[in-house]
Amino acid sequence: MVDYSGTPLVELRDISIAFGGVQAVDRVSLDLYPGEVVGLLGHNGAGKSTLIKCLSGAYTRDSGEILIDGQPADIRSPADARHHNIETIYQTLALADNLDAPANLFLGRELTTKLGLVDDARMESETRKIMARLNPNFRKINEPVSALSGGQRQSVAIARAVYFNARILIMDEPTAALGVHETKMVADLIEELKSQGLGIFLISHDTREMMDLCDRVSVMKNGQLIGTERVEDVTEDDILSMIILGKNPRAAA
Repeated sequence: MVDYSGTPLVELRDISIAFGGVQAVDRVSLDLYPGEVVGLLGHNGAGKSTLIKCLSGAYTRDSGEILIDGQPADIRSPADARHHNIETIYQTLALADNLDAPANLFLGRELTTKLGLVDDARMESETRKIMARLNPNFRKINEPVSALSGGQRQSVAIARAVYFNARILIMDEPTAALGVHETKMVADLIEELKSQGLGIFLISHDTREMMDLCDRVSVMKNGQLIGTERVEDVTEDDILSMIILGKNPRAAA
């Protein structure tokens, strides 16, 4: 169970951003607690990806405030986000297909020996350790990631984020185009990350998946937040109503 009595891991307060006169995000506030998954839902253009890119450092907000552990955080680049232990796993995964899992895990941050040479053995050892923690069934350590299934590729991308001390994870459509077995693998990974105290923002179009994976869901429409609800308090129809009609049936009750 998520403990909502303490300080949120992340607070987005009154975030706004416009592009060329179009208000993409209009005074939206969200929070995220340790060990929690918050789902972001809405049609294309609703503003959910734009909002979360303000947290990942891909965009700079026009106004509003970001707090990490209750302290203001000035996030204006992906490097700023990483400084605050925020990692983003995009739908494309940004993996190098011709490289194996260890090379992808440490891409751009390679471990080296005292002589300054790339330490392949240590990188493989560290990859085996993190994979044993996240996905014990992962065996294809030394194969190019192009040979891996969708769920296994997700495992590599998640392992990379977790190894470098991510506390806040942004996952964009993590099960898109995956089969049932692969989707279950990603769901198990998310449960494992929750148990380790990470906070996860999950962006998806799949309301059923959100009901299964998330603790709370936030729905956006036309750049505004329609509402945030605990999954246990709403039905899938309630969520669909928020997405399509832009109204929160619980708020109206």
